[in-house]
Amino acid sequence: MFTLRFRNCAYLGLAVLIPFGCVAARSQAAGRKLSPKPEIWRFDRLDRIGGHKTEILGHPSIIESPYGKAVEFHGNGDAIIVPEHPLAGATAFTWEVIFRPDADGAEAQRFFHIAEVDPATGKDTDNRLLYEIRIVNKQWCLDSFAGGGGANLTLLNCKALHPLGQWFRVTAVWDGKTMKNYVGDELQGEGPLAMPPEGPGRASIGMRLNKVYPFKGAVLMSRTVPRALPPGEFLKMPPVKHPGK
Repeated sequence: MFTLRFRNCAYLGLAVLIPFGCVAARSQAAGRKLSPKPEIWRFDRLDRIGGHKTEILGHPSIIESPYGKAVEFHGNGDAIIVPEHPLAGATAFTWEVIFRPDADGAEAQRFFHIAEVDPATGKDTDNRLLYEIRIVNKQWCLDSFAGGGGANLTLLNCKALHPLGQWFRVTAVWDGKTMKNYVGDELQGEGPLAMPPEGPGRASIGMRLNKVYPFKGAVLMSRTVPRALPPGEFLKMPPVKHPGK
């Protein structure tokens, strides 16, 4: 059984569920004892993120935001590659990102991609987590994706639109059975998802790991927690340090 993943936002409701083909691929995490811990990645430098040495593609830059330093991506191939999957082994998770989508970016953008890597080939697998946005009527809507072991879920709600050029916290929460996504504390969509834990891998910020769908905007921080948190425990926006920026 399968369904199509629609790209035209006019036809989308709160969730699109995509059972993924015939034979589920076995997760790289199977048989491994992985113990993910809460991590905060602050994007206040380019050479290291979350304590990990980075690979830089293009020319992302450090900027001053109202909340301190952030990394700006210019929508033309800029990216930061981090050799770490912060949720490898997680059987539930909360993943939050504080970011700013700019007004003059492309219609479809991927601003954060985490993927499992096949240890035999060194290549990214289809077991992955993605944050995306769609630009609709000069505003943006959140598109989040999670999949592994043959089970995939896209949450895309283009009826919930948000202004460009402002800072937001987006959150994806998976309790092992259901995934939800939020902008601020406002629920955007939810749907059933049962997938195995993912294995070790890497992350790309600014575009997909396969170097498509570049993002134009800025990223301040990411937090990953290996359990499902309620909205009352979500990351709070940091204090304003530089008013007016």
